[in-house]
Amino acid sequence: MERSIVCLHAISFVRVHTYRDNRTFDDEHRILQPRISSFTIYGTDPWRLLFVVLEVIYEDSHLIAINKPSGLLVHRSMMDSAATEFAIQLLRDQIGKWVQPVHRLDRPTSGVLLFALDKTVANQMMEQFAEHLPCKKYLAIVRGYCEGDGTLDYELKREVDKYTQASTSVLQEAVTHWNCKKTVELPYAVGKFETARFSLMELRPETGRKHQLRRHMAHLRHPIIGDTRHGDGIQNRFARKTFEVHRLLLHANYLEFDHPVSGEKVTINAGLDEVFERMINLF
Repeated sequence: MERSIVCLHAISFVRVHTYRDNRTFDDEHRILQPRISSFTIYGTDPWRLLFVVLEVIYEDSHLIAINKPSGLLVHRSMMDSAATEFAIQLLRDQIGKWVQPVHRLDRPTSGVLLFALDKTVANQMMEQFAEHLPCKKYLAIVRGYCEGDGTLDYELKREVDKYTQASTSVLQEAVTHWNCKKTVELPYAVGKFETARFSLMELRPETGRKHQLRRHMAHLRHPIIGDTRHGDGIQNRFARKTFEVHRLLLHANYLEFDHPVSGEKVTINAGLDEVFERMINLF
């Protein structure tokens, strides 16, 4: 049984000691060393830091999956050198095992994040993702009415940063299937519009380009709420002020794949956080 002791300090961080009942702090000292968490998971108050033990939503002898919070990096990145906590290290410390992420999930996106527990399985799963074999589904709340369903087959230029040595001129195949689950019209004036309209979308990427879902929804003129890079600044400010939404409303809620060892179909679902759940309740 795993226990966690959480001590709240006045400077808005918590110290989390995670250990197993059948171990002492002398056993596997490197893994059980207490750590100070310093990543930001936004709740209803943007100035309050919420720190949690990672939620494990699937585990067997070869794989483990967590429900990654919005705001947590998967691994160390030069794009955010100030970050000190990463899902890979937090999970290693939490379960006391070597883990390796087998696919990507953007920092502001929450939801299913799958890790392998050995290098052989990691390579097998990464091959599945490279061949676009797993089925991934996301929930998103977007601007306006995006009714019905459809498929967007729209090539994207490679998105790079100053640390990436690659050309931005090459177009990459990008396919996204989308389905509108619900729409809502709220009695709030936003910009030049007298009411606020939103759609709850299910998105299924067939390919895995960087920021693909965010860029595709922006291309459809229905940007995802909370997207500060590809979205609508007016809508984002409205959501922050009116509904205290300080995160990207994109959540990886479903993952299905063939188990690399048993061959059986594995289905993993990830629940919503309080902010996303509250927004969905508006529909």
